Amino acid sequence: MSNLSKLEFVALDIYGKNYLSWVLDVEIHLTAKGLGDSIIEGNKTSSQDKAKAMIFLRHHLDESLKVEYLIVTDPLELWIGLKGRYDHLNATVLPRVRYEWMHLQFQDYKTVIEYNSVVFRITSQLKLCGETIKNKDMLEKTLTTFHASNMILQQQYRGKSFEKYSELISCLLVAEQHNDLLMRNHEARSTESAPLPEAHRVEAHS
Repeated sequence: MSNLSKLEFVALDIYGKNYLSWVLDVEIHLTAKGLGDSIIEGNKTSSQDKAKAMIFLRHHLDESLKVEYLIVTDPLELWIGLKGRYDHLNATVLPRVRYEWMHLQFQDYKTVIEYNSVVFRITSQLKLCGETIKNKDMLEKTLTTFHASNMILQQQYRGKSFEKYSELISCLLVAEQHNDLLMRNHEARSTESAPLPEAHRVEAHS
């Protein structure tokens, strides 16, 4: 398969489900290729670079979208057309991810990795919609949503005065792994099943 047939990221779905992430991918890749100005209004991009940008954009469109925009030859015109078609998704995505962030609770997840994955999914979507969640907000969200039975543990973590969310998550992951190992050892053999030391065997036999 030639390089021309390989997608550098997922093509834009005709329903626009991945529009927000697609826009970010396009901007990054066009900039890396020196073609970023081709989708900016008032640009003075050469016809050759416009053609390169257009090839790249069309290559990352759903086949049905390619047909719909078949006669469009200017990358800026295509960019504006797609923006007008899908930009309304911000209005539907933003309220949903705001709601998810508001109701996100550390105690609702079985593992730290699962919780962390959801945090990054929500914060990434918020960023794509123009809102940024700061480190301190992520720290506070995590520390204030521990289960009530872990109140003392939560206070201990808060006492460490983490400045980065990643530092807290790393600490929680280590603790989770240690707890998991402890439980595995406990379940593998109960205390009563442990073999008696030699001295105890003799004494018990007597």
